[in-house]
Amino acid sequence: MAEKLMHAVQCDSYGGGAAGLKHVEVPIPKPSKGELLLKLEATSLNPVDWKIQKGMLRPLLPLKFPWIPATDVAGEVLDVGPGVKNFKIGDKVVSMLNTFKGGGLSEYAVSSEDLTVSRPPEVSAAEGAGLPVAGLTALQALTYHGGITLDKTSPSPSPATNILITAASGGVGQYAVQLAKLGNVHVTATCGARNIDLVKSLGADEVLDYKTPEGAILKSPSDKKYDVVIHCATPIPWSTFEPNLGPKGKVIDITPGMSAIWTSFVKKVTCSKKQLVPILLYPKANNLEYLVGLVKEGKVKTVIDSKHPLKKAEEAWAKSIDGHATGKIIVEP
Repeated sequence: MAEKLMHAVQCDSYGGGAAGLKHVEVPIPKPSKGELLLKLEATSLNPVDWKIQKGMLRPLLPLKFPWIPATDVAGEVLDVGPGVKNFKIGDKVVSMLNTFKGGGLSEYAVSSEDLTVSRPPEVSAAEGAGLPVAGLTALQALTYHGGITLDKTSPSPSPATNILITAASGGVGQYAVQLAKLGNVHVTATCGARNIDLVKSLGADEVLDYKTPEGAILKSPSDKKYDVVIHCATPIPWSTFEPNLGPKGKVIDITPGMSAIWTSFVKKVTCSKKQLVPILLYPKANNLEYLVGLVKEGKVKTVIDSKHPLKKAEEAWAKSIDGHATGKIIVEP
């Protein structure tokens, strides 16, 4: 009996950008132990997807070619593998697929039960698909690395009171602004001029146009020093951050290059009170569930830049590479 096929978009080798994506018909995957087969309703792209294609993470990623990109998905459970306890056929879910295998640019994908959470009807597929990498990175940066308590009623208030978020209209930045305001901290944000009103609407107290002289040096309009910086933009020299930091200020870099990693090392070995902290995402289902709950309650929203059909995934891919998306780029089968 012939295997059932699905439409997918894959890369056969490194490089090529949007032109390197190929539309193919491949067998629908089967769930193994602890896995779910999902009929995808929405997939969101992240910069790491095209960076993998470009070869910036070789030899780690991808595990092998051909490779179907993207990890952040929302859909419906079609089948469950042995040992699955928390989901059944017909459940609506949000999931982060295996980083090494990908699989999101397709009609169907296999996800691990361990990184899948229920999606309530109040949260659309596109809103849910935007959350895994971007939302979890913002949450981890603010809470685990930044020490910010998001519950305003907590008996232990955040030690940080003033924070800066760069590239605040991007995928991670838009979530970081909203989450930070749940922690009752003062937020200064940077973005392009066209997105200033949007970032203010997300809760930022002050917004800098990164192309202005003040924006370029990251100076707070109210002359505040930053306790924490969530750095979501392209590399900025430590010499730009340093004069804007409080006595024990820290810069949390979500996409650290070699220069940032070296600066972080130097700050540690010299016991500097001001620190640069490069981070790597450690996704956890309970954190993803928390984010989905915030969206359900209307406390956080997913800003969607654009939606593209799977048959035009190249347009979404090119837009992601361009680097000026406002919020999340969504692909729908």
